[in-house]
Amino acid sequence: MPKALIPGRVVSFLGRTPEGGQLDVRIKAHNDTQAVMAWLDEYVDSPQTWKAYRRESERLLLWLTQQGLTLAAIDRELLRRFEHFLTDPQPREQWIGPSKPRAHPAWRPFRGPLSASSRRQSLVILQGMFAWLVEAGWVSHNPFRLMRDKSRRLNNQTPRIERYLESDLWAWLWQWLNEPLPAKAGSRALFEQARRRFIFAFAYLLAPRISEMAVANMGDFQRSEGRWWWSVVGKGSKVARIPLPGDMLDCLLQWRQALGLPDQPGEQERTTPALRALDGQRGLGDNQLYRLIRATFQQAALALEAQGGVSSHINTLRQATPHWLRHTSITHQAQSGVSLRYLAESARHARLETTSRYLHNEDIEWHGEQQRHRLDNSPLDNPSSRD
Repeated sequence: MPKALIPGRVVSFLGRTPEGGQLDVRIKAHNDTQAVMAWLDEYVDSPQTWKAYRRESERLLLWLTQQGLTLAAIDRELLRRFEHFLTDPQPREQWIGPSKPRAHPAWRPFRGPLSASSRRQSLVILQGMFAWLVEAGWVSHNPFRLMRDKSRRLNNQTPRIERYLESDLWAWLWQWLNEPLPAKAGSRALFEQARRRFIFAFAYLLAPRISEMAVANMGDFQRSEGRWWWSVVGKGSKVARIPLPGDMLDCLLQWRQALGLPDQPGEQERTTPALRALDGQRGLGDNQLYRLIRATFQQAALALEAQGGVSSHINTLRQATPHWLRHTSITHQAQSGVSLRYLAESARHARLETTSRYLHNEDIEWHGEQQRHRLDNSPLDNPSSRD
């Protein structure tokens, strides 16, 4: 079974230096694991980036270990085989499993086969890793440079965002989340419903990343000159301040009432978690929050199916992950008329090109305009137009 390599339970590789010791190595490393660790050290100040990069590099290292190979052995053909492996990691029982702590015996590197966008993201990360390892003298070449279609495949900007809930599906989901519980519901059920409603409102109204939600504190919601803002430390440790919509303030108030707290956060709550475990005190970790949102999507899919809902909507709910809520938020903000400038600020995108992927309005207008082009409007069907 694969074992976590970075960090903690480090499994040594073949013990050989790169290229049989022929390269001028510029890092302190004696095997591939240590070389990759040196690369990851460059990202210690960006915990979420470090975590994502560890995940992808570790998958590659584990796969190479299974093949009895090292990073230095990767060529274009081996890279093609690895990309194919990402589409369907086999044997399944060895590579795929539910989310578990990394030290757990049932931990696996994958939750399932990777989608096209996830494979693209993996290759983008590994391409950067190999470029660094070449400069470090650990490998002699970057196999990604041999990819004929790398400009298409390794550009991490997909043409448009598709993984989101359409407006009518979100409207149904929000209504379902707010359905009253039976009169006999206990305090735990009431707490879980209030928490779930706040989590989905938070995700939809402010477009946070799941890691940002997990570490959010009550004191991050602050009032300044009569207006409420959410302060967040995002990717690259960048600090941002996002305006709170009125609906978000209402949901925060309801959630605080469920916790038995005063209506508004105070200075003393700067380090108290916004999202709480069942004891109402402890915070939620990334994995707990991920599983809670995923479970909610699955439950919603069953509920919609029982109501005879549209099959495409049911399938969307079954496939949805927590990050779809961020996509949904940004897409719906764009559709509601929020300007690109402020949309990019709220999403905390470094480039407007990234935000523009969420703009579907032009597609809607284009589709409407195209409906003017009809068979029964053809000049051949109009007798007065004939010679």
